[in-house]
Amino acid sequence: MADTRKVLDMLKEHDVKFVDFRFTDLRGKWHHLAQHISTVDDDLLKEGVMFDGSSIAGWKAVNESDMILRPDLETAALDPFAAQTSLILVCDVLEPASGQPYGRDPRSIAKRAERHLEQKGFADKASFGPKAEFFVFDDVRYSVKTEGAMYEVDSEEGPYASGRQYPDGNTGHRPPAKGGYSPAPPIDSLADLRAEMLSVMADMGLRVEKHHHEVAPSQNELGFSKRPLVAAADAMQICKYVVRNVAHQYGKTATFMPKPIQGDNGSGMNVHQSLWKGNRPVFAGNLYADLSDLALYYIGGIMRHAKALNAFTNPTTNSYKRLVLDLGAPVLLAYSSRNRSAACRLPFTASPKGKRVELRFPDGTANPYLAFAAMLMAGLDGIDNKIDPGEPIDKNLYDLPAEELKDVPVVCGSLREALVELEDDHGFLLKGDVFDEDQIEAYAELKWEEVYALERAPHPIEFEMYYSL
Repeated sequence: MADTRKVLDMLKEHDVKFVDFRFTDLRGKWHHLAQHISTVDDDLLKEGVMFDGSSIAGWKAVNESDMILRPDLETAALDPFAAQTSLILVCDVLEPASGQPYGRDPRSIAKRAERHLEQKGFADKASFGPKAEFFVFDDVRYSVKTEGAMYEVDSEEGPYASGRQYPDGNTGHRPPAKGGYSPAPPIDSLADLRAEMLSVMADMGLRVEKHHHEVAPSQNELGFSKRPLVAAADAMQICKYVVRNVAHQYGKTATFMPKPIQGDNGSGMNVHQSLWKGNRPVFAGNLYADLSDLALYYIGGIMRHAKALNAFTNPTTNSYKRLVLDLGAPVLLAYSSRNRSAACRLPFTASPKGKRVELRFPDGTANPYLAFAAMLMAGLDGIDNKIDPGEPIDKNLYDLPAEELKDVPVVCGSLREALVELEDDHGFLLKGDVFDEDQIEAYAELKWEEVYALERAPHPIEFEMYYSL
């Protein structure tokens, strides 16, 4: 009753006109259904609203389409982009007959992962801090037809714009390829845009930290504070919503697509994670990098199941155009202190409470609920089975000679490979009934559609290479 009263008071205080029920599909897209304020009362907030589950890819058949969106009232936040004052409520998806969480609902899966951790006894909270990179462009055009295909992106920050004429003149201040990390304005032309994004995220209840320009021209990163697993996934959905809409208000367009630009860095999503028992940091200890044995076993589980994890952490065909060794991506499955060339980095911190694992190969196209839950389950499997992660590698992995490099395992090279790995290695996800076979199969079926769509279409590079053979 206290939660519903708090939300009802917010509706009255801000003269809210619509309540926007948000939920996430299997691919990670945010959907919404808006209820007029005249329909919103205590019962509706407790019981939720009905919607058509058959219209969501990978969910219900048309003959069993009715489903319930039950709001998590702790997530209430005003929508800064709505013309009519709206309140956003993030929802779980329930089966109407039983009132139980729907097995394919990503948020419900993430909540089961949190409960599974609590049942272990050695920790009661998983803390996640995702930092997703993204590109901001001025213009994006693409077309896929039977007789041809094309895409083109444009940005005044791009080095390809240095010779253009603009109505107000070409300032010439722009980062070169691979030279965009943290330059001051005017070379960094997107600082005000990022600041606006962070400010809006703060208004929506996130504890924000920082923003900066990333390595590639037009590439950016925002930071918000770590949160428990489900709350961190909620925050990632808010972050993506804000990034896209603020860019839109500035007359620009933002994308978390990992590799929209050829020949420059792609966008990843570094995911910082740690386990806690009350206020005690479970990952702090006196072993390598001042980690505990549980932290090292957690890393061992991540390394053991990394290729299966790729199906969730790198879930698009485009993800693997970023995960290429000679492009400086974190593809080598090694762990190391402070070393950004390793797939698993242990950031330096003098405080035991700062001890954490940073997984560097995920990207922002991931469904955050599924990706975070899968990473936690892999880490917990490592702890359950005391999986030794092997010796750390503190060298620059990009400079390793070929004879040493061949002994270091790598992430998957394609979405096809990741889906095959998931099929062969998903038992760790089924523990505690967190994931189930039905959900994994439904997710994989959607992803195989994407694999086939790309593999069966001619590519312009194929015309360049093969047309005259």
